[in-house]
Amino acid sequence: MMEVDAVEKHLLLEGIFLKYGYDFREYATAAFDRRLLSVLQRFGLPRLIDLLPKVYNDRQFFLELLPLLTIGTTEHFRDPLFFKALRDEVVPVLKTYPNPRVWVAGCSTGEEIYSVAIMLKEEGLLDRTTIYATDINPRVLAIANEGIYPIDTIQAFSKNYVPAGGTRAPSEYYTAAYGLACMDPTLRAGVVFSEHNLTTDGVFTEAHLILCRNVMIYFSKELQNRVLELFLNSLVHRGILGLGSKESVRFCPAGEMLQPLNAEQKIFQKDTGHGRM
Repeated sequence: MMEVDAVEKHLLLEGIFLKYGYDFREYATAAFDRRLLSVLQRFGLPRLIDLLPKVYNDRQFFLELLPLLTIGTTEHFRDPLFFKALRDEVVPVLKTYPNPRVWVAGCSTGEEIYSVAIMLKEEGLLDRTTIYATDINPRVLAIANEGIYPIDTIQAFSKNYVPAGGTRAPSEYYTAAYGLACMDPTLRAGVVFSEHNLTTDGVFTEAHLILCRNVMIYFSKELQNRVLELFLNSLVHRGILGLGSKESVRFCPAGEMLQPLNAEQKIFQKDTGHGRM
């Protein structure tokens, strides 16, 4: 079985960081190495060193490579019990603010954005909420902004919607035509789409709720801690953070500043002793 050469990997990732500002140097080794081997197979190259001239000299090639280095698996209302917990335990907190701000970090192709928007609409909050949707990959951001998905993705939407606490018919939120589902454009009227790199960029906004689900699981512990510090600095006093089902704040010093609001669903609240007023 092929293995990733550590020196070639170092040269590739340092080059990507210096030329394009994308920092993959502290991604968890085993999972990221599998992605690198998949890249070699995809482009028919024997070694990582053969990627270097293509990456350094051709930005378009790099933009084709970028989605292969990042994980974009998502669906509408993924982990529906998480969204049910958001609706039952977090939305009442958001309702106490005149203009809530929600940051969905690592939003990928946007299914989570529309899920959040639907939940807020049903709870009477969407019109006064700003949702910030960020991702490292400009191509998936463009898909999220368009809100057009293959019609077969609606199967997951329909399956997850009711367990997530949905109160209407899923078909109210999209129009189907030519094998595609076009999300209701009013759902993204209050969404701000922007590129943001969690590994290198700073505070993006002052948020009442941050969702970053199934992203940090691919980071080293050191990088996870830095990203948690970024989120803590971005959250208002008593702000809330939602993570993925396999993610944790344990073993990270920054995690000590977060208290579980719903430990089972990985929803945390910023400690009252560590917040902006």
